[in-house]
Amino acid sequence: MFDEKSHSLKMDKAIEVFSKELSSLRTGRANAAMLDLIKVDVYGQQMPINQVGSITTPEPRMINIQVWDQNNVTLVDAAIKKSELGLNPQIDGQLIRLPIPELNEERRTELKKLIKSMGEKCKISIRNIRRDANEELKKLLKSKEIGEDEEKSFEKNVQNITDKHIEVVDNKVASKEKEIMTI
Repeated sequence: MFDEKSHSLKMDKAIEVFSKELSSLRTGRANAAMLDLIKVDVYGQQMPINQVGSITTPEPRMINIQVWDQNNVTLVDAAIKKSELGLNPQIDGQLIRLPIPELNEERRTELKKLIKSMGEKCKISIRNIRRDANEELKKLLKSKEIGEDEEKSFEKNVQNITDKHIEVVDNKVASKEKEIMTI
């Protein structure tokens, strides 16, 4: 039998990943989640920064990373510089300070484009899940496990689920753009 819930859950997962990516975008306020996507090459493997040090935001425009192992300070520094966050780490012993510069108009516009493209990627993966669901329905119809009426009904449900998920993505994109354009 056809399980539309599993397809809905896959779409939820796509939105969850998209939300994580969004929270890692720099908006001009210090936010520890900005560093979530940065991986540091330590002990022969890629690790998130929060596994090599503790991250705090003592001020609205400052992130501090207290690196636990002195040997990893330069590796964390390099990983941050290599990321596309445009941050300039300042090293003080095992403490790395990340001042968050204010967003200029150019950077805001850049971020808006990035947000739109991230949203578009998420919508594409949601549509791919819909396509997979519809292909599954066609197979079930072909093997006569469901009738044509059932197939049409399921297809309609899948489309409704898809529309709802795409609307969620559009709302997230709009609110993140608003957040970035608010000075």
